[in-house]
Amino acid sequence: MRAEDEAAIVACIPSLRRYARGLTGDPERADDLVQDTLERAWSRFSRWQRRGELRAWMFGIMHNQFIDTVRAQRRQADARADADLPEIAVRPTQADALEVRDLDRCLLQLPPDLRAVILLVGVEEFSYREAALALGVPVGTVMSRLSRARERLDALLRARPAAVSTLHRVK
Repeated sequence: MRAEDEAAIVACIPSLRRYARGLTGDPERADDLVQDTLERAWSRFSRWQRRGELRAWMFGIMHNQFIDTVRAQRRQADARADADLPEIAVRPTQADALEVRDLDRCLLQLPPDLRAVILLVGVEEFSYREAALALGVPVGTVMSRLSRARERLDALLRARPAAVSTLHRVK
C-alpha cells in the first residue's frame, strides 16, 4: 500500500466516526464499528482496485458491518425495549441539548436502511450517487429511502412532547 493510500484512509476516519455514532447512538459501539471497518478496509485494500471513490468504498464497508451487527442482534432471543435506548450526553445549552437528544432518539427509531441513507446524505453530505455506491443500491432507491426517512423523521419529531414548561404568575 502506498503512503498516499494510507493517508487517504486515515483522512476518512473523522467522517467514519461521525457516521458510526449516528448509526449506533453509542460512542463505544461506534468506535468498535470504526475499528472493524478500518481493519476490513486495510485487509481488503487490494480488492478496491481504484474503481470508485475510496471514501464511498469505506462507508460501504461500514454500512455492511453495521447491517451484519443489526441482523445478528435480531437473531438473539432477548429483544431490547425502546426504554433501553442509550442516553445522550448533555450539551452546554439546554434547548440545544433537548433538540439534539430528541433528534438522536428519533433517528434511532428509524429502520437501519432509512437511518443510513439520511446520515450519509444529510450529515456526511454524500451525493446520491456516492450514497448508492456506499450502500450498494441504485440511485433511485437512495432517493426513495431518503424521502421516506425525511417523512418519518418529521412525523416522529412532530409527535414528541413539547419541552417548554408553562410559567405561573406569582403574586
